[in-house]
Amino acid sequence: MSKRRVLFLCTGNSARSQMAEGLVNHFLGDTWEAVSAGTKPAEQVHPLAIKAMAELGIDISQKHTKYAKTFRETNLDLVVTVCDNAAKHCPAWLGEGQLMHLGFPDPAAATGGEKAQLQIFRQVRDGIREKILKYLENWEAPTSLVTL
Repeated sequence: MSKRRVLFLCTGNSARSQMAEGLVNHFLGDTWEAVSAGTKPAEQVHPLAIKAMAELGIDISQKHTKYAKTFRETNLDLVVTVCDNAAKHCPAWLGEGQLMHLGFPDPAAATGGEKAQLQIFRQVRDGIREKILKYLENWEAPTSLVTL
């Protein structure tokens, strides 16, 4: 059985989508292959996203942000938007894959010192881990063409 493929989309591809990609590839890598991209990618993966993931033994320090259009020609089973802004722009998604939205707060918008900001990154990471992994473990491909 070949792996299913999922694309995680957010605006900057610097935190939520990168964490989702890392979590899926780490915990569900036998059955899923995850990639991530952004509608307006930031210059780099957020350092606190890297730090929060390292706490779970997942290294995303060598990851780079990518444009969503990079994956338009990719065979995908599922495309998941993880922020509301990306969800608004996804009706323009012309690539393959069933489209769905599971929104999470933007940890990069957290205020306060690094300790307080890191706590927000952890909360978002843990929310992604709980909701997305559970969703993918129970996901079934559509049996017929879905029209929007």
